[in-house]
Amino acid sequence: MANNLQELLDEAGNPVDLLRNSRLGTYIYPVVPAEFSNWRREQKAWRETAVLYDQTHHMVNLRLRGPDALRLLTATGINSFESFPVDRAKQFVPVASNGGVIGDGILFHEAQDDLTYVGRAPGANWLQYHAETGGYDVEVTYDDRSNSRPYGQAVSRTVYRFQIQGPNAWPIIEKLAGRTVDQVKFFHMGHLEVAGHTIRTLRHGMAGAPGLEIWGPYAEHGAIRELVLEAGAEFGIEPCGSRAYSSNTLESGWIPSPLPAIYSSEAERGFREWSGAKSYEAINALAGSFLSDDIEDYYLNPWELGYGSFVKFDHDFIGRDALEAIDPAAQRRKVTLAWNDEDLAAVWASFLDRDGLPNMFFDLPNANYGSSNFDSVIDADDNVVGLSLFTGVTANERRGLSLATVNPDVPIGAEVRVLWGEDPNSGKTTVEPHRQVAVRAIVSPVPYAETARGEYHGGWRTGYASS
Repeated sequence: MANNLQELLDEAGNPVDLLRNSRLGTYIYPVVPAEFSNWRREQKAWRETAVLYDQTHHMVNLRLRGPDALRLLTATGINSFESFPVDRAKQFVPVASNGGVIGDGILFHEAQDDLTYVGRAPGANWLQYHAETGGYDVEVTYDDRSNSRPYGQAVSRTVYRFQIQGPNAWPIIEKLAGRTVDQVKFFHMGHLEVAGHTIRTLRHGMAGAPGLEIWGPYAEHGAIRELVLEAGAEFGIEPCGSRAYSSNTLESGWIPSPLPAIYSSEAERGFREWSGAKSYEAINALAGSFLSDDIEDYYLNPWELGYGSFVKFDHDFIGRDALEAIDPAAQRRKVTLAWNDEDLAAVWASFLDRDGLPNMFFDLPNANYGSSNFDSVIDADDNVVGLSLFTGVTANERRGLSLATVNPDVPIGAEVRVLWGEDPNSGKTTVEPHRQVAVRAIVSPVPYAETARGEYHGGWRTGYASS
């Protein structure tokens, strides 16, 4: 029996076969109820009134304390750390030696030599590995995401984490605080005193308008949640369930789950031997119509994901040589694909076909059926011109959308087709026998939502430098 990821890959022979047939099942946003009202109402609230996102349970909190914390981050991130003072946050993007993105998350510089990385497991695992093996004077505390299926067992985290977002967010924040609250700059941190509780704050804008991320001791989760909902009642706040939460990115433009680029290069062998046989990297479910025997065809570089402006060659970091060899102008770029209404309706209707195979089931509002999703985007000549990476629907736009990366010569407004479904069908538990279908789509801007394009802070959403 394999004891680590490298042994598992040696047994499997090909990483693609291992990941495409993962038995992980549906990706779950744990603990938070799927819906409080219904996912359509909750989606509309972040555009029309306000929502309370509960981000307490689905991300890893990795705390780095010690004199080498910033040195570790500098050595592993494409970002510049030339200026990163206390009480600031930064979207952190590490890459492997081959230049492929590992993942991304938010770094909170909470105190001198005290930072917390918040995000999905790949980035946290990468940082923990290098902290433990790279000779850094840093203490690491790994607070893992909550159990996907706790079955009634007690759940505990180090901190609660909420976001108050939407056009009515700031009046709610000011009522909660009982005073006028300055709209500080994006990704600046501060404090609020609320009913005897000290709340840490991060100026954010996830729903296209000024808002705050707030956090504090997990024991205060319930009390803070009730205070926010009480303050927001007159402003139409809606608690957002886990079902709607994941679909927000279709409007905002963030691609959540690239495949970590660690499965092939010899330089990453040590990480694979360190990673357990049941680690995220070992059980990650690779899904979609794009099929290649070469795992490196699934790796994505920073420019393809919209992180090109983050790449700063003012420091040495893992993957620098590979990124310096890349021509940014020749890379695929991030776009939104607006799916054809008739074609998408036919996909849904195929479920009712009692005589033949249906299309791959398109769930609502999030249609992804793997952890890392790759659907081929093809042109009129059936050439693959891109990859569709995250798919679903939004009640605000009333259409199917997917976030994609396409060749630089594919213009906004072009019609392409997304191959929906696998051929051959994989062995994932989320996949039933189905037939693949080509769905027409229009290449559109990212973010897709006009309010997001006009009001969001620049950066990964727009390509404007913010790091």
